[in-house]
Amino acid sequence: MSPNHILVFLSSILIVSWADVCPCERPELCQQIRDQKDFEVFVFDVGGKTWRSYNWSVVTTVAAFGKYDAELMCHAHSQGARVVLKETGDVPLAYVVDQSNRTGWITEKVNLAKSQFMDGINIDVEQAADQGSAEYFALTHLVKETTQAFHKEIPGSQVSFDVAWSPKCIDNRCYDYVNIAESCDLVFVMSYDEQSQILGDCIAMANAPQAQTLKGYDEYLEMNIDPKKLVMGVPWYGYDYPCLNFSQDGVCYIASVPFRGAPCSDAAGKQKAYSWMMKRVDASLSGRLWDDKQQAPYFNYEDPQGQIHQVWYDDPESICLKSSYVQWKGLRGVGMWNANILDYSDHPVAKQQSAKMWNALFGC
Repeated sequence: MSPNHILVFLSSILIVSWADVCPCERPELCQQIRDQKDFEVFVFDVGGKTWRSYNWSVVTTVAAFGKYDAELMCHAHSQGARVVLKETGDVPLAYVVDQSNRTGWITEKVNLAKSQFMDGINIDVEQAADQGSAEYFALTHLVKETTQAFHKEIPGSQVSFDVAWSPKCIDNRCYDYVNIAESCDLVFVMSYDEQSQILGDCIAMANAPQAQTLKGYDEYLEMNIDPKKLVMGVPWYGYDYPCLNFSQDGVCYIASVPFRGAPCSDAAGKQKAYSWMMKRVDASLSGRLWDDKQQAPYFNYEDPQGQIHQVWYDDPESICLKSSYVQWKGLRGVGMWNANILDYSDHPVAKQQSAKMWNALFGC
């Protein structure tokens, strides 16, 4: 046996051995959650301990993006909520064109989920792929085979796949959305970063304009994708854009930062958490403003160097206008990127703001 094979063998022994040791105070909390909820509230968690302040009365699934937290798993299971692996594009699509590479990747993820007493996996691959290419078919196979493996090895497990806000080859992600949706349990629609490709004037705009966002869901449904497969993702963050020029009518012209064929993109700004917005909006130059066309709030402020910035974000008003569509169209549920970035302090105003954001997930 070669040294590499010995390492793989020892690693498998460690995984199996560790999996027999439940980290929860109550051993039954290490049993995977199998119940299928009629309505999903799908939460992305990026680490830390803010999960202790989530509204656990509504959470159904937590995709754990950060370092594995056994305490989070135990608590989620105590509330009847799943915890699933959050796997980003750590695997190049060109790599999984090969069947054996796909199988190896899937086996590794199944073993990791088992060792951590998890309830499935969330796959987030945002790489470009041309329609009909080898990578196009490889991704579809990856989702299907991952779902089959997880369902076999962890009965009742959940496999979800993240897609762009529209199926129209956003950022050159020309995927086989119909077959991907059919293959997995849930499709999480990332209805944010909708300015990743700005084809018109380089100006600051809403992260998730209502009409554009809902048009994306109409497009998925027009492909005959089952609405019960679709989970609406909403942003709990926004973008702070430095204005190269600020017009008299309040238009913020931004730097040209190309992305995948588009001359401008939201990369000209910086992502900011909702908690950051709430600490600055009232003291800004403009206070909270509302754009009727995009159905989104924004504000303007001046930095210490005298440059004007325009900040676009989502708040309870803009979110509930979008999430009401979930009930209207009978979608599977709603979720956010990400749950950690509210202000969960004990300050009365912060507590009220955070509670309103959770409530907005269920419409107006």
